[in-house]
Amino acid sequence: MNKLLPYRNKQTNFFICDIADTFKDDMASMEHPIFSLNKAIDLRVLRYERNNVVIEVSPSAKGLATIYDKDILLYLASALVNAKNNNEAISKVVKFSAYDYLVATNKSFGGTQYQVFKDGLERLAGTRIQSNIKTNSVEITSNFGLIESFTIIKENSKNKAIAVEVVLSEWFYNSILGNEVLTIHKDYFRLRKPTERRLYELARKHCGNQPSWKIKLSTIQEKIGITSQLKQFRYNIKAIIEDNHLPEYNISMENDVVTFSRKQPPKLISNYQFSKTTQAANTTEAINQSSNDEMNILDEYALARRRFGDIAVIPEEYVFILKQQGRW
Repeated sequence: MNKLLPYRNKQTNFFICDIADTFKDDMASMEHPIFSLNKAIDLRVLRYERNNVVIEVSPSAKGLATIYDKDILLYLASALVNAKNNNEAISKVVKFSAYDYLVATNKSFGGTQYQVFKDGLERLAGTRIQSNIKTNSVEITSNFGLIESFTIIKENSKNKAIAVEVVLSEWFYNSILGNEVLTIHKDYFRLRKPTERRLYELARKHCGNQPSWKIKLSTIQEKIGITSQLKQFRYNIKAIIEDNHLPEYNISMENDVVTFSRKQPPKLISNYQFSKTTQAANTTEAINQSSNDEMNILDEYALARRRFGDIAVIPEEYVFILKQQGRW
């Protein structure tokens, strides 16, 4: 049986804790198969077409960016959203500590982990995407990288990256500015299988806080980006169902229809918690103390507001918080 990765690091840095409690994933890459699921160097050119969206992903000599390389983007998205919610200025240029990244995303420190981190940055900068998908209501039909560039600002005597500066692509940065992100569970970083990570992303985006969500096996295979035969994919899904490792969601399958359902109902903010929220200056302290489920609900209501405007039915306590966050 496949096991979850252990919790590797005890987080004592308050900044890291703030990020790890509310990890963010951009909705565009949650929906579309942009990252390679191969652990070996992947030199394929990927092409995906669905619902008038066309994506072509080309590798560099280092190969396509992988679903594990995406952890860097998840960390940066989380840091920027955290800063934004605290009314701090943000930009496309982000400086951060490699150590903080490794701790927050449940990485080990031994062996070649720092080299893996640097290789991931190279693949993110080298992988090119041509797409017409929208972020922040802006359709960008151009060829761009997942990040524009990176710089290792300092290395220690063992050639380990200490400080890093990353320049984000306009496409990815627009998703942050437009709040087109969703909160994901920290146990995402404990999932070993690339397919499990993609399944969780799709469940989080489409099932969200609904009781359940159904999708055809062939459709989810396409969304994940799996090119193996359907028979093999069906076998792999059955193994994942048996392991039942996905954070927040159960998976079942019948007649080649996959059903995702929440393991527990989402938590609602109690009157006591709301009272604390209204008393906190700019609600920042209370927002940062919200549980993962509460942040999920805020994300869902923010998305409903963008989609349906004034006709969206949103409880007053959430309206208050979303206004304070600038997401109303």
